Amino acid sequence: MEKNKKNIKQIVKEGYAKVAKRGVSCCSSGSCCSPSNSARGISKTVGYSDDDINAVPDGANLGLGCGNPVAIASLKEGDCVLDLGSGAGFDAFLASSRVGKTGKVIGVDMTPEMLKKARANAEKGNYTNVEFRLGEIEKLPVEDNSIDVIISNCVINLSPDKESVFREAFRVLKPGGRLMVSDIVLVKNLPEIIKESIEAYVGCLAGAVMKDEYLNYIKKSGFKGIEIVGESNYPIEAMANDVTAQVVKNNPSIKQKDIKGVESSVASIKVSALKPK
Repeated sequence: MEKNKKNIKQIVKEGYAKVAKRGVSCCSSGSCCSPSNSARGISKTVGYSDDDINAVPDGANLGLGCGNPVAIASLKEGDCVLDLGSGAGFDAFLASSRVGKTGKVIGVDMTPEMLKKARANAEKGNYTNVEFRLGEIEKLPVEDNSIDVIISNCVINLSPDKESVFREAFRVLKPGGRLMVSDIVLVKNLPEIIKESIEAYVGCLAGAVMKDEYLNYIKKSGFKGIEIVGESNYPIEAMANDVTAQVVKNNPSIKQKDIKGVESSVASIKVSALKPK
């Protein structure tokens, strides 16, 4: 099992390295997505405004999210924010303006190519209160009890060890700190033929777990006040940045009714939780 986890992580890392180099939004490894599925279009679909998109440097938004965690994070001046799986820096840069000069934003990403892109974007946009660190979200390079707010956007579902992710999130948050994440979960089991067809793929869809299981990981880590503050269906057309979804959609052996079964099984959720004081 441990070896399988390492394989999954390596495949995801390689996929995101390709995204960083090409600037194309594909959630994992494999072929790239249709150029018509622009990062701007995908981001608007999942909740970002034109102002959000226009506020960051070109190249920071790769269309990799499934929600807008910054919009629900209630960030305030002086907050120290941690972005799990920060990518090219889109959410980190949006958070930067909200926390101001007295605040700080730390982005953590395990892909060196993505980190290089984020740092270049930070320099281009003159973000003096943003820092990007190389690391894994299952083992954060962050001190205990040092963060006010954790945000994450469609990244935790990619981890093969979600329980460790939430334990680490709990560790680094200050007492009273807030967790605000957007992610993809399953609300019912995928059709059997779909499960069989995606075993070899590691995309957002393949990494998703049942909603109750996801919430239970948060609870077991010690968080309180766990609340789903937003939930919506995630149609397969909206999964333009997910290679697994594209494999499902383009596989001639998978019937239309099974594709519809995927759509009714997948949800995008926004979850908030607190570390007790």
